[in-house]
Amino acid sequence: MTSILGKDLVGLEHLTREQITAILDTAEPFKEVSERPIKKVPALRGKTIVNLFFEASTRTRISFEFAEKRLSADTVNVASAGSSVSKGETLVDTARNLEAMRIDMVVIRHGASGAAKFLGDRIRSNVINAGDGKHEHPTQALLDMLTLRDRFGRIEGLRVCIMGDVLHSRVARSNIWGLTRLGAEVAVCGPPTLLPREVSELGVTVFRRVEEAIEWADALNILRLQLERMTAGFIPSLREYNRVFGVTSERLARAPRELLILHPGPMNRGVEIDSDVADGPHSVILPQVTNGVAVRMAVLYLLAGGAPDWATTPGDAS
Repeated sequence: MTSILGKDLVGLEHLTREQITAILDTAEPFKEVSERPIKKVPALRGKTIVNLFFEASTRTRISFEFAEKRLSADTVNVASAGSSVSKGETLVDTARNLEAMRIDMVVIRHGASGAAKFLGDRIRSNVINAGDGKHEHPTQALLDMLTLRDRFGRIEGLRVCIMGDVLHSRVARSNIWGLTRLGAEVAVCGPPTLLPREVSELGVTVFRRVEEAIEWADALNILRLQLERMTAGFIPSLREYNRVFGVTSERLARAPRELLILHPGPMNRGVEIDSDVADGPHSVILPQVTNGVAVRMAVLYLLAGGAPDWATTPGDAS
């Protein structure tokens, strides 16, 4: 059965408005599954899914595993440290050997941009990108959009500013593609050293000061400083970054409207976001995590050929 998303989900850049909306709409009924005493539906019974993670992850890896198990799929987790990759085996050989064991899907996180597409072009199984280098992280952007839609009732016309380390962020790129496709106005804000040189060509507004972004936005999506991807010289110090670009309650108090606060995690508290903001009444950081399971259930279900107009009774899925 052909999926409305195609064979793979490697990013949002080339998805249509209708495809993105179908994922968000399909995620809605899956939210209820996680609230049940028995958190399971038979939608992917008989499917085998491999989670192939070559980078450290907590939220994304566990969220995908919960999504798979709640859809009744059989799951296998593979980390690079415990696989033949550590002995020099190539990514494609690893995947082809797994495919020889008759798997159906691969969820991959990899440090190289384009790794998910590279793999998807070379194996028959469905491939889902769980983050590739600095390229994209589509399911994170989808759960961000679902969270925004939950709170505002719409995406179109919203003003969303992506704050911080945009240069190293795959989350930022997926959010820019997805939000603009659904009609939101998108801006970025951060030090010049942490903004891509031609970021304005992606159709976003660029703010150089946090105060300007806060005055403009309906929602702030605050990014972590990815220190592990920085060689040297991007910022003077963490303290200086917080002083100039940190999202603090003092800065938010001067906003002309109440702002929704998102963060993909993990957070550097006291650096890009202060604790009283992260834990404050306008933060939806934990609802983002909850929505992540529903969104990943929707992606898995749709790639397996599920109908996007499926009735709001997930237990009836087969």
